[in-house]
Amino acid sequence: MLIFAGLGLYDLDDISLKGLKAIKNADFIFLESYTSKLSGAGLDQMHERYGKDIIVLSRQDVELEPEPILKAAENGVAVFLTGGDPMVSTTHADLRIRAKDRGIETKIIHGSSIVSAVCGLTGLQNYRFGKSCSIPYPVHNWFPKTPLDTILLNLKQNLHTLVYLDIQEKQFMSIREGIEILEKLMEDSSESIPLFVGVARAGSDMPVVVAGTGEKLKNIDFGPPLHILVVPATLHEIEKEYLKDFAWYVHQ
Repeated sequence: MLIFAGLGLYDLDDISLKGLKAIKNADFIFLESYTSKLSGAGLDQMHERYGKDIIVLSRQDVELEPEPILKAAENGVAVFLTGGDPMVSTTHADLRIRAKDRGIETKIIHGSSIVSAVCGLTGLQNYRFGKSCSIPYPVHNWFPKTPLDTILLNLKQNLHTLVYLDIQEKQFMSIREGIEILEKLMEDSSESIPLFVGVARAGSDMPVVVAGTGEKLKNIDFGPPLHILVVPATLHEIEKEYLKDFAWYVHQ
C-alpha cells in the first residue's frame, strides 16, 4: 500500500492523528522535500518524533526514478510524506497513477494547505481566486513571464492570485525577491500591480501578514521562510476590513 500523508503547514504538530497512525504502522517512510518544507521542524526532529528511518526524496527520485517507492509499496506499507496537503499545491498525481497501474492500493491522508490557510489569514474569499502561479528563480537566460501573465489575466477578471515563491534545497524565495522579479518583468509594460499581500510562516504561532504596495512590502522584514504572495483584485468591503483588522495594512 502507498499512503500519501500531508504534514501540514509549519511544524510536527500539524499532522493529523490519522497521519501519525499511518507513520506508526508504516514499513517504509519517504519524505518529499522539494515542493514544500516544514520551516518549523527539521529532519532530526522528525526522526526523534517518529522513531523510524526516513528516506528523503529529491524531485528526480519522485518524478523520474520512483521505482524504490513503488517497490516498497508492493512489499509493505509505504508512507509518502509531503508538506501541506499531498494533492493540492504539492500534487503527486502521477505517482498515484503509477501505483494504480501496478495494482498497488493507495490512500490519501490530507493535511492543512496554504491554499486554505491564506484565505483564513488574509480574509480574501476563496471563491474569488483565479489560477495560481509560481515565481521561479531566474536561471541564466531563462526568465519566464508566465507568472506575470497569470496575475494580469486574473486582475482583468477581478480575481485574486495565489503566487507560490520558489523553494530550493538551500534557498527560499522571499516576498521581497518575488516582488522584485515581477517588477522586472513589468519594466517595459504599462501594466502595474497596485496591491500585494505577503504572508510568512503560515501555520506558526506568529504568522506575519502585510498588505501594501510593492514598494512598501519590499521594505518589510517578514522574517524566516516560508513566504508566499497574494495579488488581490478589487477588495470587497469585508475583505478590506479583515485585512485592516488582522494584517498590517500599509496600502495608501
